Amino acid sequence: MIENSKIIEAYNFRHACKIFDADKKIDDKDFETIMETARLSPSSFGFEPWKFLVVQNRELREKLKEVTWGAQNSLPTASHFVIILARKTKDMKYDSDYISHMLYDVHHIPKEMAEARREKYRVFQESDFALLESERAMFDWASKQTYIALGNMMTTAAMLGIDSCAVEGFVANELEALVQREFGVDIEEFGISVMVAFGYRVDAQKEKTRQDKSEIVEWIE
Repeated sequence: MIENSKIIEAYNFRHACKIFDADKKIDDKDFETIMETARLSPSSFGFEPWKFLVVQNRELREKLKEVTWGAQNSLPTASHFVIILARKTKDMKYDSDYISHMLYDVHHIPKEMAEARREKYRVFQESDFALLESERAMFDWASKQTYIALGNMMTTAAMLGIDSCAVEGFVANELEALVQREFGVDIEEFGISVMVAFGYRVDAQKEKTRQDKSEIVEWIE
């Protein structure tokens, strides 16, 4: 579907772009493609424990700056800025209404199969990964799923010639309070997983540095 060299080219193009050209906006079709790759991303058990807030309001971005030290330059200049939320235990516990919604309304699984999958999910949560030990364990597991979508969004952007930067530099509890107050997010259901800015670079990209493949890849045969 796409040449190998084009994939590697996109990965070499992508870097952590800290400052964007504030006058250059991403085409609607291109951004819709980026968001569609987020929607189509895989997740554990297919339960999609995420929500994406696309924050275009400039006044609200200024408020985000107050608690987001890692996006002081990208918040004012990015074409598009996305907050990725991860669902908390209230939604992700095996017997929740949200899991029932996913099994029946989204996956359209017959009842016997749906309940068999729920039972496997219960064992996974209680025993295999011990996710019910704490709210944090469950949230961190859900956040892991959002990073799959994050990676897909950033790679898609790179393949379209669009720059991006993932943002973890924020004060989590203060940002949660802000999105509850300003965006109406129910923080009993959602927490802040990560954020990501998209746009077009103004500065030249620094040379990409990575460990050699021999240091990180081991074949077991």
